[in-house]
Amino acid sequence: MRKIFCLLILLAFSGNTFSQPADSVVKPKVKTKRYHVNYYVTGSIIAVGMASDYFAIGRLKSKPKLTSEELAFANTDQQKNLINSIDRWALHQKSSDRTLYKKISDYGEIGIFILPGLLIIDKEIRKDWLDLLLMYVEGHTVTFSFYNYSPLGPTFVNRFRPFVYYPQNGTEGFTDDYRMNNNNTRNAFFSGHVGSCAYSTFFMAKVYCDYHPDLGAAKYLLYLAASIPPLAIGYARIKSLDHFPSDVAVGFGLGAVIGIVVPALHKLSCSKYLSVGLSTSPEEVGLSVRWKLDRKRLAR
Repeated sequence: MRKIFCLLILLAFSGNTFSQPADSVVKPKVKTKRYHVNYYVTGSIIAVGMASDYFAIGRLKSKPKLTSEELAFANTDQQKNLINSIDRWALHQKSSDRTLYKKISDYGEIGIFILPGLLIIDKEIRKDWLDLLLMYVEGHTVTFSFYNYSPLGPTFVNRFRPFVYYPQNGTEGFTDDYRMNNNNTRNAFFSGHVGSCAYSTFFMAKVYCDYHPDLGAAKYLLYLAASIPPLAIGYARIKSLDHFPSDVAVGFGLGAVIGIVVPALHKLSCSKYLSVGLSTSPEEVGLSVRWKLDRKRLAR
């Protein structure tokens, strides 16, 4: 499944379409586009990614719950001293604020998810709305797959969420039963909320800059502005006791990189030189890949 998913990503970024035989090639109409999107392959990436992520989420929520020994050790100063000095900030929050900031981060993520829709205000960008929509969803699928399957995500990293270190003390903290039986206890690293939000805002900034190359140095102000929403969500995730600062930092970095790289890769077009198609014979059916030499460039 992973090999097929990687192949689909490669084909989507190359901007290919399945080719026709050489003797029946029809010259395409000239049309300038900022990005090259193969609808069939990109659609397949989205479908496969969403299906695999659906099963991954169920697996992450079925991780073993905390044992009484783990909970007892989490309450000791020895365990807290193992947490680096920057992340210890998450251990000095008000536990009573957890519910409020969870709502802020959850609803804020939804708002940021639809924020790139503002791009359609631009007339030039609006003409390519379908390509951009598919690219946007495709990039989110890649971001979620990194969260669910990469060595950086909770599939391989079992880090307790900060609320585990808040034992009940009067009206503050949480009961042992809550801290032990929460199905998300071991999924602190890294922040999926922040990764998703960073992808959304940096994708938006990258696309706008690609359609307006005359921005010059002003584009860096756009990327600076793109940093604010995911960092605000990251702050809320720390206040909600769901993540440490390092969880937020990794989610922010990963989401920002994917938000820039996905549009950048779709700007590359190999369709003039690389063709992919089905090869058939009486004995077998297979996938053929052909590279066409650029004779004009070679003649220079």
